[in-house]
Amino acid sequence: MKTKGAILWGKGEEWSVEEIEVGDPREGEVTVELAASGLCHSDEHVVNGGTPVAFFPVIGGHEGAGVVTKVGPGVTGLKEGDHVVTAFIPACGQCPPCSRGQQNLCDLGANLLTGQSISDGSFRVQARGKDVVPMCLLGTFSPYITVHQASVVKIEPDFPLDVAALVGCGVTTGWGSATKVADVRPGENVVIMGAGGVGMNAVQGAAAAGAKRVMVIEPVAQKREWAMGLGATHTFASIEEATGPINELTWGRMAEKTIITVGEIQGEDIAAALSVTGKGGRAVVTGMGDYAHMDVKLNLFELTLLQKDLQGAIFGGLSPRAAIPALLSLYQEGQLKLDDLVTTRYSLEDINKGYQDMRDGKNIRGMVVYTDADRR
Repeated sequence: MKTKGAILWGKGEEWSVEEIEVGDPREGEVTVELAASGLCHSDEHVVNGGTPVAFFPVIGGHEGAGVVTKVGPGVTGLKEGDHVVTAFIPACGQCPPCSRGQQNLCDLGANLLTGQSISDGSFRVQARGKDVVPMCLLGTFSPYITVHQASVVKIEPDFPLDVAALVGCGVTTGWGSATKVADVRPGENVVIMGAGGVGMNAVQGAAAAGAKRVMVIEPVAQKREWAMGLGATHTFASIEEATGPINELTWGRMAEKTIITVGEIQGEDIAAALSVTGKGGRAVVTGMGDYAHMDVKLNLFELTLLQKDLQGAIFGGLSPRAAIPALLSLYQEGQLKLDDLVTTRYSLEDINKGYQDMRDGKNIRGMVVYTDADRR
């Protein structure tokens, strides 16, 4: 079918909203009509070259929710009319990581940035007569996507689709970084570095896990204020400003857990995180960095003698098929804030404004909401 999509034709360029063609579902695939797509910082990494892709053009977006409109042969557990959330990590349920309960490490993730479909290695999106790489095999910057069933999770039909889209990436990543990977326990002191679309949900997760203090380090004043409304107890503009008060508040023991959720992680952020992490504590690296950057600031003497952990995290260590419905259930019960995370809603035509607002620190999460005009 012909529709619209936001295409990136090269590194450093703006998103180009133009006509695309989305193919019909093949073996194991479904077509989904999306209600909305989140504007995640991970797509910004493709723009600036920090995340490599097989080739350009790329259709962005990996945080969406919608309704299944077509079902290909061999699909099980999904039918037309089902409501689904996209998961940026596909989960086959059969590979060794999935069998161990680590769907976030599914072996199908090896092809995330190639654009080649899981079913047969071909491409489902074309623009200007060329194959297009869909971000994370999804490409939710279009009102229609054709994707493998491993990349969508069925949800109950009573969840609002625009906010449900958020649990496809940012919410789950932040929440799980606190509750699963950091394993925040009641009474612990937690530091969260960066209060964007992921960091705000690390705040919510740490607070829900019973942290005594949730201390946020974030340079943007408005984001510090928003963080206080989502469960933060203290906020600071910089690591330099935070170190003394954290030392005083914890009687010199510093934080049991530190979570790095800055938009673009730098090598010096590791040393900064470990400096506010106490003996036997854990620093979790959730933020994305440039794939080519190899240098990290790290005090090895301190790492060894104070027995600190440094732990990476993807999708918050959670399994998409279990976590997405569970988090939406918490939202339904009023125990997880989602509506408050959507700072601004945009049309697809305004996607570049949405990303500029993100760069300027004006959004927790921008959201593209699709209309009939986008579908033609």
